[in-house]
Amino acid sequence: MTTHPYRDGHRDLGRLQDQDQDRGQSQDRGQVAMEYLGFLPLLLLVAMAAIQLGLAAYAASQAGTASRAGARTAASVDARGSGQTNARDAVSDWVEEGGFRYRQRGGQDITVTVRVKVPSVVPGLDDWWAERSTTMPNEKSRIGF
Repeated sequence: MTTHPYRDGHRDLGRLQDQDQDRGQSQDRGQVAMEYLGFLPLLLLVAMAAIQLGLAAYAASQAGTASRAGARTAASVDARGSGQTNARDAVSDWVEEGGFRYRQRGGQDITVTVRVKVPSVVPGLDDWWAERSTTMPNEKSRIGF
């Protein structure tokens, strides 16, 4: 215990105030842990939202990759397989299992649109879809196919 001589003009007042502070600390034990427990649900909610946002970005990236693969295959003369098959192969299996939609249209230009269902970790957010489109010039129309 430290004493502070002449605090507030009294020699023994510093010692008495230090004793009061020591007694007060024992009453506040565990307060920080309780405050943390009260704040924990909010931290978990923010973490779940961040994970969900990351999954949505990943699903959008997968949809873009699939639409490019599908459009490249559908527009190319010497491509192997169909546009839909190659688009499906470009998507991760766990993203594809949730839902995969493929649409192709065009004449001189081929446009492929892929929709992928966003996986959900937050209850109630099950209806999110990521959609991307890609347009490529159709090589088949230039040579008469």
